Amino acid sequence: MTDRKETPSGEDSLISRYFRPLATDPGAFNLDDDAAVLKALGEDIVVTTDAIVEGVHFLPDDPPDTVARKALRVNLSDLAAKGASPAGFVLTLALRSAEDAWLTAFARGLGEDAGLFRCPLLGGDTVSTPGPLMISITAFGRVPAGKMVYRTGAKPGDRVVVTGTIGDAALGLDILRGGAVAAVLADDAAAKAMLVGRYRIPQPRTALAQAVRDHAGAAMDVSDGLAGDLAKLCAASGVSAVIDAPGIPLSAAAAALLAGGSVGIEAIVAGGDDYEVLCAVPENRLAAFAQAADAAGVAVTSIGAVVAGVSAPKFLDAQGSEIGLKRLSYSHF
Repeated sequence: MTDRKETPSGEDSLISRYFRPLATDPGAFNLDDDAAVLKALGEDIVVTTDAIVEGVHFLPDDPPDTVARKALRVNLSDLAAKGASPAGFVLTLALRSAEDAWLTAFARGLGEDAGLFRCPLLGGDTVSTPGPLMISITAFGRVPAGKMVYRTGAKPGDRVVVTGTIGDAALGLDILRGGAVAAVLADDAAAKAMLVGRYRIPQPRTALAQAVRDHAGAAMDVSDGLAGDLAKLCAASGVSAVIDAPGIPLSAAAAALLAGGSVGIEAIVAGGDDYEVLCAVPENRLAAFAQAADAAGVAVTSIGAVVAGVSAPKFLDAQGSEIGLKRLSYSHF
């Protein structure tokens, strides 16, 4: 019998070079198998998936490490809103070409975030495409049995709470596209960098997962826009909400742009890409939730109340008048 070694395919070589070093979990089997094993450890496994597409979720000239971080972090944001701790992920990468410089930076950013959020690569697939670059990640998280937080638990009287600040990412995208915000902030490099950073690299609130699990009746992450995602949560729960628009947390840059009339409230609440947690918290749990959030280092703001009814949530201005919104969120179709 003659020993014979098969020459690895281009795909195998790509995986070995860029992604095998990221597969640190024993259940990934060094990426040598067709599947991985994720141990449940007596907990429920929460599964979420999101894809990001060139020209839709990131721009062709975005740094590849930020593309990698965004691809993972938008999934981690979903896990956080479900009260789940990251456990691992699988990656599908559709490439036009295998460019070493791009892949090296992409794998570096992905590996750093996988370590930062304790969410190791378990496996995946790489394919070629003649179309736009696409990265799809399916992430897995763990929660104690029966403790995942759904969209369906909001009740009248609950407080509507959001983390972080709203609207920054949409403004950052406007800057990258050379829009009105870019012109207004032409001499403010720090503000532009902050807003662009919020678009390119979301901040998943994984540190808040336990607090969401312990105190929120319903939760989801804000990906398509606060107004539209709140409407989805309310519809799932069979309720409505009233929101104090001036109370929505804004960064200093966003607040200045809104106050100066450079952008309207619709751009803030319907722009999307915030990747903050939106939740309904019973009034008697609000103080405990805020205390837990503070201990986790995550800012939270109560912006309104859940009310009975099935109408779309209302956003009220400083005078208590309803704000008419022509659109609620970003939509792919």
